[in-house]
Amino acid sequence: MCLSYLNTTAPSLLMLHKQSNKPHFPCQLIYHMVIIYACHCINIISADEEGTLMTRNEIQRSSLLLEIGTEDIPARFLPSAIQQLKENTETIFKDNHIRFLEVKTLGSPRRLTVIANGILPMQEDRTKEIFGPSKKAAFDADGSPTKAATGFANSQGISVEKLIVKKKDKGEYVVAVIEEKGIHVREFLPDILKKIVLSVHLPKSMRWGSNDMRFIRPIRWLLSLFDNETISFEIDGIKSSNMTRGHRFLSPAAFQIKEIPAYAKLLANNHVIVDPQERRRIITEKAEELSSSINGKIVKDEELIETVSNLVEYPVPVLGSFSEEYLKLPKELLITVMREHQKYFAIEDIKGVLTNYFIIISNTAEENSETVKIGAERVIRARFEDAKFYFEEGCRKKLEDRINDLKNVVHQEKLGTLYEKALRVKNLASYLASKINASLTQKVERAALLSKTDLLTGVVREFPELQGIIGKYYASNDAEDAEVAAALMEQYLPAYYGDRLPETETGAILSLADKLDNIISFFSIGLTPTGSEDPFALRRQTLAVIAIMLNNGYALSLNDIVTASLKNLKDTKRSGEIAETALRFFEQRLEPLFLSEGYSPDIIQSILLLSAEIPLKEIRRRLQAV
Repeated sequence: MCLSYLNTTAPSLLMLHKQSNKPHFPCQLIYHMVIIYACHCINIISADEEGTLMTRNEIQRSSLLLEIGTEDIPARFLPSAIQQLKENTETIFKDNHIRFLEVKTLGSPRRLTVIANGILPMQEDRTKEIFGPSKKAAFDADGSPTKAATGFANSQGISVEKLIVKKKDKGEYVVAVIEEKGIHVREFLPDILKKIVLSVHLPKSMRWGSNDMRFIRPIRWLLSLFDNETISFEIDGIKSSNMTRGHRFLSPAAFQIKEIPAYAKLLANNHVIVDPQERRRIITEKAEELSSSINGKIVKDEELIETVSNLVEYPVPVLGSFSEEYLKLPKELLITVMREHQKYFAIEDIKGVLTNYFIIISNTAEENSETVKIGAERVIRARFEDAKFYFEEGCRKKLEDRINDLKNVVHQEKLGTLYEKALRVKNLASYLASKINASLTQKVERAALLSKTDLLTGVVREFPELQGIIGKYYASNDAEDAEVAAALMEQYLPAYYGDRLPETETGAILSLADKLDNIISFFSIGLTPTGSEDPFALRRQTLAVIAIMLNNGYALSLNDIVTASLKNLKDTKRSGEIAETALRFFEQRLEPLFLSEGYSPDIIQSILLLSAEIPLKEIRRRLQAV
């Protein structure tokens, strides 16, 4: 009787005990001690906020380790594979009523890993409602169950008396309420692990062997542990075990994982850093140490750090150097060659001047660093020789002499050649200069004509991201005006909202003209952004136009610049329609921009009613004045 009473009252007593911060008198202290002892006697050691009791068995949580060993996964796919594995594992656990505390996913080029902690051994109990025939079909006029009701009840394994009636859609239906007791997770874990492995889908998966199974790269081994016990399952003829493999060359032999907590350490002992964040930390810290040793600093490149941390399993930064003779080449060209071709980090001195040192992230032991260094220096020397050849070859022909060559390059099928593009930009830039600073008209026209000529050079064909930058160097080599040369680079600024803006007014005007021509031209042939699709980056270019006009305070309205851009079009029949679409497109970018700056939505909307007619600088002034 006492045990029965405790089982009945323990939830409320334990919650009362939990909610009491401290006893106010000795009797209360004794009372709380009795409650704790009573709960201990009936195996209760915790209760949640709703008073649901948890026994020792229920909070003996388990851990799971799953490692998918593969051939080398491309660096660009690894982060998304790791993230997808985490999300899919959590979803599969929840769908199968597995209670857990956390799911962590790790990965390196040769493995994807799931570590799930705090798994309750028993699947969650649940109630399932199954709708059957309508109430009208289930019961006759006297309220007695019909054959439809009894048949449905029998099919669900319950008596007809246990059927309930619920409303659904437009009618009432009988419902079977099925209580499903959870089973031990271990019983169905093999199927869960298969689902997890097969849930990873990336755009460029592979098939191998004679089966239809697809994965990022061929699977070579499977490791699975549940509370340090191997869970057996099989995929494509590969059986799971408690064996894994270390570094392909430094620790190629298979070895056992006996305990889940030891997993990462054992891999590290076998030259595999399985945590991407740890690899990233090692790369960053060691690279900074090496660059500091020569009084330099690595050229910051988060994208490159991300790439190399996903290229290696055991990162060891190595310092290399090259002949100072190559420093005569454009800095941006050298950095791009190192980054794009070799995945090397360039090093600057404390003043930001490029040095003749670089850092390689090797995938081998430190004792092999000298061999790595010699090989890397030999390779980069050959790459720089190629870059030198391309650059010097481009210097032999002036940009001015390439203008006519633009006639042979199609810009866009419906928009003509690059030469036609340059002429449109020249006309628009000339108009903008007349409104902004007429003394710059000659410079902006010259810059516009030369603006696309560097696209024809070998360097830019090899490294498209250097467009404009190489144009600036070639223009300087051709003794063009310094502001014209700078404008060739600045025409592509800002690359995104918040990026640096053109520093010269000639560059700002050329950038406006180039981007406005792109926006209006593509709108004129129906290539407007739709949904998430924006292949010509027109949204980004629209924000860039807004940023330049606001920053420089130009006294031009959206209507002014759109109307001027439309004059370049061959077909003017749709000018009104195109203008309306373009103005609306600009206005849609303005509202979220001003909202992000903290202005009131109501005030923004009221002022934007006139946004097409008044200069952007005036719109901002009115917002600031409110």
